[in-house]
Amino acid sequence: MTIYDIAKEAGVSASTVSRVVNNKSGVHPSTKAKIEKLLKKYHYSPNETARGLIKQNNHMIGVLVADIRNVHYTDGAYTVEKAFAKLGYCCIIFNTGSETKEKTEYIQVLSQRRVEGAVMIGSTFQTKDVEEAIIQYMPNTPIVIVNGYLELPNVYGVLADERTGVSSLVNLLFSKGHRHLAFINNCYTPSNLLKIKGFEEEVKKLGVEQPTVVYDTDTTLEGAYQVTKQLMEEHPEVDGIIYSVDLLASGGGRALLDMGYAVPEQVAYTGIDNSIYAEFSTPKITSLDNKLLELSMMAARFLVDLLGGGKVTKKVMVFSSIVERETT
Repeated sequence: MTIYDIAKEAGVSASTVSRVVNNKSGVHPSTKAKIEKLLKKYHYSPNETARGLIKQNNHMIGVLVADIRNVHYTDGAYTVEKAFAKLGYCCIIFNTGSETKEKTEYIQVLSQRRVEGAVMIGSTFQTKDVEEAIIQYMPNTPIVIVNGYLELPNVYGVLADERTGVSSLVNLLFSKGHRHLAFINNCYTPSNLLKIKGFEEEVKKLGVEQPTVVYDTDTTLEGAYQVTKQLMEEHPEVDGIIYSVDLLASGGGRALLDMGYAVPEQVAYTGIDNSIYAEFSTPKITSLDNKLLELSMMAARFLVDLLGGGKVTKKVMVFSSIVERETT
């Protein structure tokens, strides 16, 4: 049942029905009562997008996630969606993938959907291409990036201090007697570049006389398993590993056990994210909690304040913390 069907049965124009639906004045009481009766009879539900065009808002929030398979990002998107749902907003969540073209296309889609605001989850959105797409398609829409930031008037950032956090992980391994450290990385996002920088700087500061060992893999358990085996075969002296995300630490830890290493006595390792992988792997993984859920909730609050005409800090940094478990 459409608004035109209701109008035809009531013997009025579609615009008259629209005025009743949107509680506008200018409709005779008897006509209004007749239309309301038909709306109730047919359980009419207005198209929210069309309704939003009339009201100049539609209570829709766009949420962009680079990889919905990543449980850490999924938890962040869930947190944002639930926060907005409580306030009567509807979130549309898009899995953009890592390619630049896809990200810019989804930003255009958000513009076409006339979202009131957007949350982008992950530092992967902190790029020049995304910045240009925002300028082109969403220059006046408030946007909050979780663990990222862009220097634009309508963009805000809530970030974790992962560089300092990784420095703390290096110190933890060092304090346990581990001197030959390696870093295994899954991708070169702005976030991971800061992690690697924190690793390299702290190793140098502690005076460890060794070449910096950084290996790359894809974001899979199998990839982490294979690259860890390769690392230990090529650098058998390594006795401490920091993985850029918990998922890699889970796969890599399995490789260490299969190769016969005692964990953490011979080789200690840590992850980053403090995700479900850290808690439910065997052994349980020491991990850097980069506060993604806290950042996601903060992003939602910031955006709500912005939509209400309030002012918020352009860029907020939250300190990460180590959750020590069985691998260190």
